[in-house]
Amino acid sequence: MNKVLLATRNRKKLVELQRILDGALGAHRIALLGLDDVEQYPELPETGLTFGENALIKAREGCRRTGLPTIADDSGLAVDALNGMPGVFSARWSGQHGDDRANFQLVLDQIADVPDEQRAASFVCTVALVLPEGKEHLVDGRQSGQVLRAPRGDGGFGYDPIFLGDGQDRTNAELTPAEKDAVSHRGKALREMAKLIAKVLPPTAA
Repeated sequence: MNKVLLATRNRKKLVELQRILDGALGAHRIALLGLDDVEQYPELPETGLTFGENALIKAREGCRRTGLPTIADDSGLAVDALNGMPGVFSARWSGQHGDDRANFQLVLDQIADVPDEQRAASFVCTVALVLPEGKEHLVDGRQSGQVLRAPRGDGGFGYDPIFLGDGQDRTNAELTPAEKDAVSHRGKALREMAKLIAKVLPPTAA
């Protein structure tokens, strides 16, 4: 079975990606490893100004350090009323990396006076795949919707509790994992990545 590194320590993201890849790849199975599953190395700062630049920074370093095909994603919430922010700063919008509640509460506070019809936003995700022989691939996914005035739901992570996708009556945090995978920015990007993986990694026996 092919081993592929996902350059993250976020276990929820690891589970989510494995679930999506398993569903998309079918018999073309891979074993997905996180950063906690390989020899530790210093992670580079995400200094890119776009999701793609940050995804490539992480994927290139993971591949260089481990010799494994490496997937990395950068994703975030782009709020129209905040001129596309938090954007690439989504994970650390409140100042502390990965504090989901503080991050989405700051967004709610910043647009508290914005009327409902002007609270449009999009989840954006870019996924990079870097192969040991040096080839690089990027795919994108987007989910459009709006920011609610208060969080709803206990599922998902990040800004899911305050995001209502277009055509939905439940936030991303209220959807089942399968429902979220079907519509989310990351689900869309990862299904495209799964197609690439099936092409560039040779099938192996499980």
